[in-house]
This record gives sequence, C-alpha cells and structure tokens, in this order.
Amino acid sequence: MKPAIEISAISKSHGAVVALDRVSFTVGHGELFGLIGPDGAGKSSLYRILSTLSIPDSGVATVNGLDVVRDYKKLRSRIGYMPEKFSLYQDMTVAENMAFFSSLFGVSVKENYDLIAPVFSQLEKFPHRMAGALSGGMKQKLALSCALIHRPDILLLDEPTTGVDAVSRNEFWDMLATLREKGITILVSTSYMDEATRCERIAMINNGHILAVDTPSALIGRMDENLYNAVATDMFGLLTGLRRNPDVIDCYTFGATLHVVGNEKFSALKAEAMLRDAGIPDARIYPATGNIEDLFIKQIRDER
Repeated sequence: MKPAIEISAISKSHGAVVALDRVSFTVGHGELFGLIGPDGAGKSSLYRILSTLSIPDSGVATVNGLDVVRDYKKLRSRIGYMPEKFSLYQDMTVAENMAFFSSLFGVSVKENYDLIAPVFSQLEKFPHRMAGALSGGMKQKLALSCALIHRPDILLLDEPTTGVDAVSRNEFWDMLATLREKGITILVSTSYMDEATRCERIAMINNGHILAVDTPSALIGRMDENLYNAVATDMFGLLTGLRRNPDVIDCYTFGATLHVVGNEKFSALKAEAMLRDAGIPDARIYPATGNIEDLFIKQIRDER
C-alpha cells in the first residue's frame, strides 16, 4: 500500500527565496506525523502545495494516491486543511461558519457530528457568537471543526497551536490523538519543539531542508554530545564566559538554564574554575539530558 502522503524532491521558490529544496518524506495511513521547524523553515509553503493551493517548481507529491497538481479537484474533498492564520469568517457566527463549510462539501453538521463532537462540544454553548469574538483556543476548535466537517481522510494542520495558551495547546493535542484513533491521517506542523513528542514520527525542517526523519525517541537517541546544564546569578556573564571557553562547541539559552555542548576535553570542574576567575563565583555546570530542541540545534550546527 502506498503511503497516505508521499513527498518526493519537492522544491519551491518565491522569487529569489528558496522555500523548499528537494524535500522528501512519507506519512503512513493513520499516522500522527509532525513537521517541526522554526518560522520561515518552509512549513507553510509545503502545506500550500499539499492542500492544492500552490504548485511546486519541481518534484512530486501525492495525498491518498492522488497527485496534488494533476488530481487537485478530486483531492480537495478528501483533505481537511487548517492554515496557520485563522481564516474563517470573523463576521459570521459559530453556527453560520459550520453551516457554510458543511454546505461546501454537501454534508450536514448532524451526519458527521460524531467526528467533531470532542472538538465542537464546547462551542455549542454559544452558537450565535461571532467567530471574531472567540478566544484563541475557541477559534482553534472552530477552525478544526470546519476542517473535519466533511470527514476527510487526511488532516493538514499548519501550526495550529501558535499563539494559544498552554492549557489549550495540551487540549488540542489530546483531540488530535482521539482523531488519530478514528483512523484519520494527521500531518501537523509546529515551531514548539516540546510538541514533537506528541507525534509518532517527525520530520525536522530548516531553511527548506529536511534535517532528519524518525520517531522522537530514535532522534533523541542520536544525541552523542557532551551536554551540560549551566546556571549562575549572572546568566549573561555565564553565557559570554562559556562561549569564550576553547573546549565549548556551543552554548545557548534553554529555559531558566544554559545548555553547554563540550568537546572531548571539556571538564565541568575546570570550566567552573575558569568562570570563578572571570568573576562568576556561583557558576554550576552539571550533566543534562538532551531533547528534540537540543537535537535540532545540533542538526543546524552540523548542516552549517
């Protein structure tokens, strides 16, 4: 059986800017697959191609066995697409948006309610509220409901949790897990590295290039670096001092700490002593466990 989504050497440029450079990966049927990368990495350009809104400069992409260029008319009824920016009619109510999008696909809210119920149940309490007056989390749920109303085989979600609070983000990923259990193939992009662990497999993308494709655990297992946490009262002085250390390959902020990548000669005790001599007496450096964000930074560094 062919993959649900098959992307082969897709390239796309916008003028002089290369958005995608021979991007290739596949998504299996019923898989929750993540496309992970920062803003400007090429995620939205790829989504516009997969949703038949843009044509690639070269390469081939198929969704459910249909070519995104040649079979675009057939494909549009089989995918649900949620773009990065809220694109529903803000001057229409919740109920009016749902009725409009269901009519586009010749279905009714009632006949597919079982699919959208986990998402739409909270919106039912205010059907006459304007979409533009909804909170970020509720706009997200309405957009997802409209993308699901025709019961698509493939769900394309482009950075759906951007600008949404942490609680709503977590609720949204719980909803995606429920949808995956119903057999829907989901390709979701995000710039939040912590969301990668909610996916079965991920592709890491930067500057239009795919850096790696695998399960989150397998990718984290590739971390073969000497990684440390570093903290001090003077965090800026700590960052500057560590970056001057000849045995430090990289040093970057990581939450409330710094992450330090050392070469084979790096010694935490020696580095702390050097920092004390430089006027940072309370510096502490201790081993750290890497995650997807650390691996992403490593991949970018290796690419350079």
